[in-house]
Amino acid sequence: MPLPLKTRFAILSLVVSVVLIVVKFYAWVLTRSQAVLTDAVESIINVVASGFALYSIYLASLPKDENHPYGHGKIEYLSVGFEGGLILMAGGYIFYSAIQALLHPHPVARPDWGIALLAFTALVNLAVGFALVRAGRQHHSPALVGDGQHLYLDAVSTFVSCAALGLVMLTDNLLYDALAALLLGVFIVVNGYRMVRRSVSGLMDEADVKTVQQVVAELQEHRQPTWIDVHNLRVVRYGASLHIDCHVTMPYYLSLEQTHEQVHGIEQIVAQEFEVPVEMFVHADPCTFAACSHCHVADCPVRQHAFTREIPWTLANVAKNERHVLGNE
Repeated sequence: MPLPLKTRFAILSLVVSVVLIVVKFYAWVLTRSQAVLTDAVESIINVVASGFALYSIYLASLPKDENHPYGHGKIEYLSVGFEGGLILMAGGYIFYSAIQALLHPHPVARPDWGIALLAFTALVNLAVGFALVRAGRQHHSPALVGDGQHLYLDAVSTFVSCAALGLVMLTDNLLYDALAALLLGVFIVVNGYRMVRRSVSGLMDEADVKTVQQVVAELQEHRQPTWIDVHNLRVVRYGASLHIDCHVTMPYYLSLEQTHEQVHGIEQIVAQEFEVPVEMFVHADPCTFAACSHCHVADCPVRQHAFTREIPWTLANVAKNERHVLGNE
């Protein structure tokens, strides 16, 4: 049985990271450059992070079970946070070593070889990183996207190291080497923080505004007269899957069978909008006479007030846990 595409990309990332870290440390042995050492240390994180990403993708692919009724997709956010935490620790070490290099500069040997080796690793990282990000977005895998973005960052830091070696070679000024390492430390820490922030957002179920807006727009486009209002709409992402639940106010006199058909129709409409698995639960609320003024049902047998106008569904009113009332939208 062939491995899933996400798993194959994760294995590719791990293998490439191992090969490139050997090349970078060889470049450091040749040059004894602080910037090259900084780049090589940051690449150690690539190996650890790629291994963890591979494991998280395996776990995320497991089916739901009694202990994990929503599946195992959250592990991918943990992978991103783990990688970000490692990057922050590497950034701390890089700051320390860069300051030491500023205080006690040492000669850089064979910068031309260092530039050639590092440029090769940067191009490979760019190519693999692009492939990982593209595959991660296509398959809605935060772990693959995070791993690919880390390779982008690694390529950028490598190009900075190449520039530092080039300046040292042209000017014989060793400060360029230490300053480049310090600049990379700042760059790495900032991006490590961003990865941790993205991980925390996913683990804490922070609202995905874009996805919620998609759901709202789809419901508004296919709006039926019996769907008087939609409220308490919540969207949670579990790895590549979406869990959506909401309340829909419907005429109280509909039979259980009619209500079930309406609910099923809502679930189908929303599920067709997304390319990922969608699990949706709709709670049907019976209407009250306060809804008559914005209810579209033409031949309502119990109407108490004439229809006045429709209340458009927006991100603001569907997220609230309250029925819609004219003048209070």
